[in-house]
Amino acid sequence: MSDSSNSETSRRDEEFLRRCFEVARRSMAHGNHPFGAVLVDECGKVLIEMENGYMPAHDSTAHAERLLATQACRTLDAETLRNATLYSSAEPCAMCAGAIYWAGIGRVVFGQTEKSLKTATGNHPENPTLELPCRVVFAAGQRPVEVIGPLLEEEAAALQDDFWRSRGEGSRQPASLPT
Repeated sequence: MSDSSNSETSRRDEEFLRRCFEVARRSMAHGNHPFGAVLVDECGKVLIEMENGYMPAHDSTAHAERLLATQACRTLDAETLRNATLYSSAEPCAMCAGAIYWAGIGRVVFGQTEKSLKTATGNHPENPTLELPCRVVFAAGQRPVEVIGPLLEEEAAALQDDFWRSRGEGSRQPASLPT
């Protein structure tokens, strides 16, 4: 890939990642955690936007990426998914990475790392972060998933820092490890 292609891809990735941050802000405005995901086809058409779905049922599995992967499986064909990019405001957790893999989505671009997210959320009971990079989950699979990230991590982290700070100082303490 030429430098101009890399530059074009990077600009496009930043554009859609910032759109993902807007989805995360909408999620927060709707009373949910500030996570968002956007699925884009190879031509740059937005196929699906998804907010976090934690509220109102307190469903801890209703992560934006998992919800998006489920909808994508139900509505899009395998070739479209293989050539699509999922943009995520934060690195997909192990559960979401598994859903992305099983959905057949071929590329992931994320903002904030799981490690950085864990620092922001601490041991808050609403987000007991798994510090397992999505690259590790995808590497265990039988087909490749391209991963780009972290990208625009400071912008992505600001969404989380502000939100979790507003949840109380206790949420920012590091999670204790089992002995």
